Amino acid sequence: MFTNYHVVSNAERLQVTLFDGKSYAATLVGSAPSYDLALIKLDGDNFRTAPLGDSDDLMIGEWAIAIGSPFGFNLADTQPTVTVGVISANHRDIKQEEDSQQIFNDMIQTDAAINPGNSGGPLVNSRGQVIGINTLIFSPTNSGNIGMGFAIPINRAHRVMDEIVKYGHVRDVWLGMSATDIDAETQAALNLPTANGVLVQSVEDGGPAAKAGLKVGDQIIAINGTQLDTRYQANRVIFGSGVGDVLQMKVNRKDKLIDVKVTLEERPSDI
Repeated sequence: MFTNYHVVSNAERLQVTLFDGKSYAATLVGSAPSYDLALIKLDGDNFRTAPLGDSDDLMIGEWAIAIGSPFGFNLADTQPTVTVGVISANHRDIKQEEDSQQIFNDMIQTDAAINPGNSGGPLVNSRGQVIGINTLIFSPTNSGNIGMGFAIPINRAHRVMDEIVKYGHVRDVWLGMSATDIDAETQAALNLPTANGVLVQSVEDGGPAAKAGLKVGDQIIAINGTQLDTRYQANRVIFGSGVGDVLQMKVNRKDKLIDVKVTLEERPSDI
């Protein structure tokens, strides 16, 4: 089963209590700290599982139901708490500190009440299908829920689970290049038609970018159909991609637009 990495990261032992009061020891199968996800295994069998939905097919305004155990240690029973709201927004990016371990990009936002203790619980749709994993809230005064909760999309979580099961960890993707933002001075100096996109600064020999034909000085204008203005936007588009995925890039090279396909590879251990 899935939970948040921040729920288990400092745990000496893991124990899961079900709605009927039965408790089971659990072991950590693997984790992905940057995604704030962890996969754990309960000691036992014949557990009922919830069906998964499609988090790429969510509509703003559709029903959302958060399930969990907020402030559970203050309650005298083990039955879960259910709160109801709607999908408030899709693809939300949360600003973060530079030294933050987790990256909260492309999140589901909901006004279904999520409080401390809900972390790792499911966000489900009106059909009872899991569409996300409740992860964090905005609570400026630490006073609890104010109607702004965020969940990790279940499609991303499923992909992370597949990586952990197959490889024991989530493989870091590698482009084999570096890029920088384009300011007015850079645009003028290089005689670029616009200041949009990002400028390729370096390309590593034998890397995915080099294999795809990218060159130093290329101006990447769009990735997978998304127009770029900054490196942040480029990173946002690439976030969540896996090894073997193909990035479709629109590139300006010496005033000529070309299409470049970059196949992501696993980052070498020595980089």
